[in-house]
Amino acid sequence: MCGRFVITSAPAALRQLFGYVEQPNFPPRYNVAPTQPIPVVLLENGARHFRLMRWGLLPGWVKDPRGFTLLINARSETVLEKPAFKNAIRRRRGLIPADGYYEWKTEAGRKQPFFIHRADGEPLGFAAVFETWVGPNGEELDTVAIVTAAAGEDLAALHDRVPVTISPRDFERWLDSKGDEIDAILPLMRPPRVGEFAWHPVSTRVNRVANDDEQLVLPISAEEIEAEAEAAKPKKVVRKTAAVSSDDGQGSLF
Repeated sequence: MCGRFVITSAPAALRQLFGYVEQPNFPPRYNVAPTQPIPVVLLENGARHFRLMRWGLLPGWVKDPRGFTLLINARSETVLEKPAFKNAIRRRRGLIPADGYYEWKTEAGRKQPFFIHRADGEPLGFAAVFETWVGPNGEELDTVAIVTAAAGEDLAALHDRVPVTISPRDFERWLDSKGDEIDAILPLMRPPRVGEFAWHPVSTRVNRVANDDEQLVLPISAEEIEAEAEAAKPKKVVRKTAAVSSDDGQGSLF
């Protein structure tokens, strides 16, 4: 699963890697969350383009998005059959530039966040599917979901699902959905190779979406983890009892 990610590479570096024609100037983001606008690279009229889309896919047949489940991930095993994704995976595939993502693991009864990134430090491209939802008044909303796969044996130590990442050599194959050669992209929907990614524990400050700074991705020590756990424990409430008068034995507030 992928529910938060990071995009910190310089816009010029991402433009060169993904090859889109626009030159957007966007700030680094250290805590991207669902429902926020996120960058998506897509193929349109033979060229790659950069477009902002809402993270949380809305199929075209949804009448009222307020009552529809937020679809931030699409499982690779069922993406070809699920009504919400089966058209998008064939015709509307994209790439989401990123530099890593967060995952939470329960340790000692507490969820510890980890930052996961390529071991070589290079940016990555999440496999994505997208839809343009059209509302009853003609309003349009571009929406997107990240494709996930079962984790490999190393990343499975953190979570049983991982985002599918597409190698730069396969960008064109993933994005090109003009034909109906769906079999060509099936081998791409797999987890990273063992050793391709590395990870380390980070502060629970990442739990709060409002926190969005470079400190979030820094590793923290065992001592800092313990300190955060201690600070998160509920405080004991000390109840004050009324003073007792020595004159009449009745409770008194004075």
